Amino acid sequence: MKAAVLNEIPGRLEIQDVSIGTPGPREVLVRTVAAGLCHSDLHFMEGTYTTAVPAVLGHESAGVVEAVGSMVNYVEPGDHVITCLAAFCGHCEDCLGGHPARCQRKGADLVRNPDEDSRLTRGDEDLAQFLHCSSFAEKLLVHEHALVKIRKDMPLEKAALIGCGVTTGLGAVFRTARVDPGSDVVVIGCGGIGLSAIQGARIAGANRVIAVDMHSSKLELAQTLGATHVVNASDEDPVKAVKRITDGGARFTFEAVGLKATAEQAFKMLRVGGQATVIGLIPLGTMVEIHGVELTNEKTLTGSNMGSTQFRTDMPRYVDMYLDGRLKLDEMISGTLSLDQINEGFDNLKTGTVARQVIMFD
Repeated sequence: MKAAVLNEIPGRLEIQDVSIGTPGPREVLVRTVAAGLCHSDLHFMEGTYTTAVPAVLGHESAGVVEAVGSMVNYVEPGDHVITCLAAFCGHCEDCLGGHPARCQRKGADLVRNPDEDSRLTRGDEDLAQFLHCSSFAEKLLVHEHALVKIRKDMPLEKAALIGCGVTTGLGAVFRTARVDPGSDVVVIGCGGIGLSAIQGARIAGANRVIAVDMHSSKLELAQTLGATHVVNASDEDPVKAVKRITDGGARFTFEAVGLKATAEQAFKMLRVGGQATVIGLIPLGTMVEIHGVELTNEKTLTGSNMGSTQFRTDMPRYVDMYLDGRLKLDEMISGTLSLDQINEGFDNLKTGTVARQVIMFD
């Protein structure tokens, strides 16, 4: 099968022929239909974060189950599924405590043993599986705990977005911050995750939803998806602008860029008792600074991992929200690509002007 392989860090992806194994116990073989291009993949390609190489990248995808191994009772051939990097073991303290996104045992319990054949190979060489998914390939072989079953009337190119960006943004609003109806909300960064957070704020009943970005086209899209106010950070100080719009500061702010400066801005935008949630992946080794005395005003700076998702229950609900018109996904897709165009897609992503691009395999 064809797959996009990262052979070195930093590096670009190479479309190569790779082999995929057959499903073992608790494993599922999926025919990939669509995969989204996420900035997280780009972080690893550029070396901001590291992973084992060579590896097949990709983690935001949807497809159709082709075969299942023994002991699989959750899905069967023909089921439509979304993959999720927040795979869970199901029996650790965090999983049992209702926080599967924090699972610390998936790296041990959801992978094959060293003495077993690799799920992905290239000739005689083993390939690493990226974030328990490796979605930039015509097929996926994953543990069943990395999948969620969805309705078959859901378009899979839209469902793929729910596999990471949409769930991360919505979950940060619904689960991490638990935004109250009537609150003022700020979202810094209007990419796929930020636009999803904006929609989450709208669905949650926020009063003002303020979108901050440096590209006017993305701010226009943010208004289409629910932003009531926009701030172009290339034209004015976003902290001063937010405090002016909110008469002193917002109750909730969300950072969806992954930079030290924007994380600090999110905290500075808060009113007394406000909460800033960092969603973006800040580069390793980067320290975020806040004015310590502000903590006496009961302001909170926190992070969100995959929107604190309980994806087996959350994602089917997001599918329902899309199909009944509350969640807008069509508008978030900036373009569709073939697998051969994947590096072109990541070049587009680097410009900061696109929301989400989707690779179509069918």
